[in-house]
Amino acid sequence: MKTNPAAKRPLVIAHRGASGYLPEHTLPAKALAYGMGADYLEQDIVASRDDELIVLHDIHLESVSDVRERFPHRARDDGRWYARDFDLAELKSLRVFERMNDAGSATVFPNRFPYRSGYFQLSTLREEIELTQGMNRSSRRNVGLYPEIKSPAWHHEEGVDLARLLLDMLGDYGYSEHDDAVFVQCFDARELRRVREELGCKLQLVQLLAENSWGESDTDYDHLKTAAGLAEVAEYADGLGPWIGQLYTLAEIDGHPVSTGLVRMAHQEGLTVHPFTFRADALGAGFESYADMVHWFVETIRIDGLFTDFPDLAVAELSKK
Repeated sequence: MKTNPAAKRPLVIAHRGASGYLPEHTLPAKALAYGMGADYLEQDIVASRDDELIVLHDIHLESVSDVRERFPHRARDDGRWYARDFDLAELKSLRVFERMNDAGSATVFPNRFPYRSGYFQLSTLREEIELTQGMNRSSRRNVGLYPEIKSPAWHHEEGVDLARLLLDMLGDYGYSEHDDAVFVQCFDARELRRVREELGCKLQLVQLLAENSWGESDTDYDHLKTAAGLAEVAEYADGLGPWIGQLYTLAEIDGHPVSTGLVRMAHQEGLTVHPFTFRADALGAGFESYADMVHWFVETIRIDGLFTDFPDLAVAELSKK
């Protein structure tokens, strides 16, 4: 299966599926995103106790499921319920809901799908690949996969090589070459370099950029945002996945967006740039509408693709002449 041909406009990457409309990372959210015209569907990957690959944004479960009620005594000492502590059958028994805040007092996006409404489940990477490939066959499209290796250092401590499991499964389904419709992303620079150099991955790799204060890994993201850091990224990766807030500042004189130059520097190193996350209900500072935000990033700083919770809106804006 070769690279998605939607090359005349920036790629639309469905962030956790059509998560602006349905609970994140559920199969219905992925099917909806596919139908809305997304070019790639994102999968965050964690491992279960029986080493199944689960599509879940966090290594823990309580923010998006009823695990507290179903398994009240299975939290670790830190008070959190980890996917790694449950086998696949147990994980499949959970109901999935709209994401709650850290305090568990309200949904993060109150105007999205009603909380605790409907019946949604966690999915496996295998299920999602088969769904995507099945829709590709029936619709004659070639929508790609965009998996993230979540918290690889933590998984190593738990005794599982998440990256190797991911690459093995992708290979089983025919994804192994550079021009296949897959981007593999990770926040951990050491692990992503390992994926390329030790594990011999030929797929397109994307270095995600966090802020150092987020605690995503021990990677120094401030360094990666420099010219020297980007040159290092280009040694092992094909692209950069920055947070949108790293790509612009607001001018003091009028509050309008001004480029930080990061996209330009990344392009100089031959890196594609796919920033996250474009949300119609949580606009970036300085933008009056989702349309304004999309067009500024595409036309002013020339991003190559974007992660969005609202793939239909992004496709509509990018299709305008």
